[in-house]
Amino acid sequence: MKQRDLKYSCLIAVLYFGMNVNAQTTPNDTVAKEQKIEEVVMIGYGSRKAIDNTTAVSSLKAEEVSKTKVLNASQAIQGKVAGVQVSASDLPGSTPTILIRGLGTVTAGRNPLYVVDGLFADNINNINTNDILTYDVLKDASALAIYGNRGANGVIIITTKSGRGRGVTVEYDGFIGIRNPLKKVKMAGSNLFSLYNNIASGTTKFSQDQPVNTDWFDAITRTGIYNQHNVSISGSSDKAKYFLSLNNYDEEAILKGTDYNRATVRTNNEFKISKGITLSQNLSIAFANITPKPLGAFTTAYKQSPIVPVYFADGQYGVSIVGSDGFASPTGVSQFNNVGNPLAQLELNNERQKSMQMQGGLKLDVDLFDGLKLTSQFSGEYYNFKSYAFDNGVRLIGQAAPAYSNQLTNVKEDYYNWQLTNYLTYNKTFASIHNIEATVGTETTFRSGTNRLRMVRQNLSGNSNYWNLDNIDYVTNASLVNLNSIDFNENRTVSYFGRAQYKLMNRYLLTATIRRDGSSQFAEGQKWGNFPSFGAGWIISEEDFLKDISIISSLKLRGGWGRLGNQNVPLNIPTLASGANYNYSFGGASNANGTTNNQLLDPNLGWEITEETSGGVDFSLFNRKLSGSFDLYNKVTTNIVLASIPPSSSGISDLGYSHLGKVSNKGFEIMLGWQDTAGENFSYSFNANYSHNKNRLDEIVSGVNPILGGSLGNGQWTKYFGEQAVGQPLGSFYLWEANGLDANGNMTYVDTNGNGRTGSQDAEDRQFFGSYIPKSTLGINIDLRYKNVDLAINGFGAFGHKVYNGKKAQRFSGENVEYDVASDFWSASNTSSANPAPFNAVPIASTYYLESGDFFRINNITLGYNFSKPVEYISSLRFYVSAINPFIFQKFSGFSPELNADGNPYGLTGVELDAYPSLRSFVFGVNVKF
Repeated sequence: MKQRDLKYSCLIAVLYFGMNVNAQTTPNDTVAKEQKIEEVVMIGYGSRKAIDNTTAVSSLKAEEVSKTKVLNASQAIQGKVAGVQVSASDLPGSTPTILIRGLGTVTAGRNPLYVVDGLFADNINNINTNDILTYDVLKDASALAIYGNRGANGVIIITTKSGRGRGVTVEYDGFIGIRNPLKKVKMAGSNLFSLYNNIASGTTKFSQDQPVNTDWFDAITRTGIYNQHNVSISGSSDKAKYFLSLNNYDEEAILKGTDYNRATVRTNNEFKISKGITLSQNLSIAFANITPKPLGAFTTAYKQSPIVPVYFADGQYGVSIVGSDGFASPTGVSQFNNVGNPLAQLELNNERQKSMQMQGGLKLDVDLFDGLKLTSQFSGEYYNFKSYAFDNGVRLIGQAAPAYSNQLTNVKEDYYNWQLTNYLTYNKTFASIHNIEATVGTETTFRSGTNRLRMVRQNLSGNSNYWNLDNIDYVTNASLVNLNSIDFNENRTVSYFGRAQYKLMNRYLLTATIRRDGSSQFAEGQKWGNFPSFGAGWIISEEDFLKDISIISSLKLRGGWGRLGNQNVPLNIPTLASGANYNYSFGGASNANGTTNNQLLDPNLGWEITEETSGGVDFSLFNRKLSGSFDLYNKVTTNIVLASIPPSSSGISDLGYSHLGKVSNKGFEIMLGWQDTAGENFSYSFNANYSHNKNRLDEIVSGVNPILGGSLGNGQWTKYFGEQAVGQPLGSFYLWEANGLDANGNMTYVDTNGNGRTGSQDAEDRQFFGSYIPKSTLGINIDLRYKNVDLAINGFGAFGHKVYNGKKAQRFSGENVEYDVASDFWSASNTSSANPAPFNAVPIASTYYLESGDFFRINNITLGYNFSKPVEYISSLRFYVSAINPFIFQKFSGFSPELNADGNPYGLTGVELDAYPSLRSFVFGVNVKF
């Protein structure tokens, strides 16, 4: 059998059956009888046997992705791939943040590129996890350079299922589950609250014998319920393969009133037009309906006093007003804090969001002659979003009435993209020892840019049926108070790419890649860029001096270098300014409007460029029972895009963007796995991976505009980016260092510069105290099978990072405190306490609120039982129960140390404020195949 034919036979087998089995070396005359299917990885515009691959690519099978019952498939891969850090929120519809070998940018796009059946996508929120066949992560620049100016943050290639087998196969998979917070924060009860706040204010405002003890967290949460139902139909014949799936995911979230529903439809079909000509079609449509509620309710519930009832006796929402008896009352003498009623915050919020996302494409494969194949693919995407938020003008007791009777905010967004790719693949073996595979192609992409329209109107009818009537001029009626329309940048790219892969004597491997990208986003002279890469490998186990060593099944060294780009940099900004600030006058005459260039427009602005050098070793021992890999890498982004203001003599006062910095990521990755059997009925596998990454801001140009990030909304901020940050990880916390308590129980701070001023009196005393980005991650995965019973356990840990307890650091006068603080604070009789004496001032941003983010969590435990052909018309039946996030071991005192926010290193990522808690879920499901 020719190697080319063997390669494609292996690939087809993997796509049909969704399985990866290690190879077994056999003599040539028995290959057909004893061959095992070799693992195949997707490498961009093609695939490669893993043993022949010179790059760092990790591949997951369908079962590994779908076993954990979560909405987004990327959340399910957490802890399963070395070098890939997944930070996820359990908020329905949220997008996980994925860092592949560290964070290399500040203001540019941070997300990896998703390639779904050949289509470039920004995320996979619209994809039903059950539809995924393979999930491949390209990690090093040698593999990523084939994607040019989109590859700097890594690439995730997703292949969805197609028809397989003979005849028709119908499969149903469904589950129902409940969800609760994984961890709660114990707050002070009414009496402890009263004691603490009386001491803080030096009064006896609050009674020590309160009739109400509200648990506000319980008041705003409920047991979450979620379920999913998936039906698929697949099959094949000599002329066609077909796959159709229908999926519905529905969740009533733990935050009262928060509901989420997503319905997806996918159809993948393949038709053999004639010998050597195949036409493939794929189409997916996803509809999402969301009833969001403000996440600030979690912070409000944390801060509101337990002496305030959810409702007063007359049915009004409870508010923080205290009467002369020291109890909360609607007609009390004073309002003791500015915290609202968190349940009212939810129930008075009227908001809905709807979206539709459609992706699809056609692919034509033509075998031109022996060894040469043409692939032509056209893919497209359309997205539509609309939402409303209605404020009915109702305010609680003590709150000022708004200037309007009601207010309606409407938002509409849409975009469309298309992509045309044509490439040739040539694969040939010469003289039985030289194998060459070459790929050359062109690619054109178009992204319309998001069109966004936001409109705010006031004083409308309370009946939604009358919000959008015909023939009403809202400007004339004076109800239109804000109108904002944005067309984000349209982007066209033209690309040329090529890749050559050479294998000599089944042991020496070379790979070379080049991509040339041209982008419409940039100025003349900056539109084109070249992105090369090189890779080499040596399959040492094929050498004669190792073939007789029985314990070594395979051993391969590999290494490479590549250059990558990130074209998602800040653009779409106005350079001209006008208005009252730019008016001018002549000789005492009235002012006239003026317009000026008030922003730097750097003609050299282009994509950020990353270069990476990496090397690794792959091995398997003891008849492939033990396998693993070790990787080292050094990744440097030399021209990160940052904001700055030119010297004052230029007359420019607004920020502009230029290439002004350098960031590096250095690290290593280890993967180890053991799989074996014990007797005929028991099989098991243990897999672990460990990653270590050092992130560092290496350089920035003088004059870069500093970023004061991690704002707590009370005048305090926790992160800093600027010249002093050189040498620190991105997203580092910049704080005053707490230095114990003084003789009166007040917090003190280190006088860093020795000038005698401390704390808020001297901003120069701030120092860096680590980043939210973990230095290392650990994943552990265990699979056990005994006869018809299977058990899977997955765990994930992150270490060496910090998180900031923002909700605790926001506390001000009359707000609640945590039980540990209220029950153990400094006093004349308790001078050994680490907590200060009760106070009512805004806390300054200090290390007192900075905590270790280290944690290890059991992500999933799944126990299943399989019935093989229980009745004639059912081929298999499986029942399973799962516990998702059942246990966590953490040092952080808050809800969750995994604080994703929006992934912005200088936003609230790593700060627990308005954050959705991590959830513990229990699921019961069934899988049936007909």
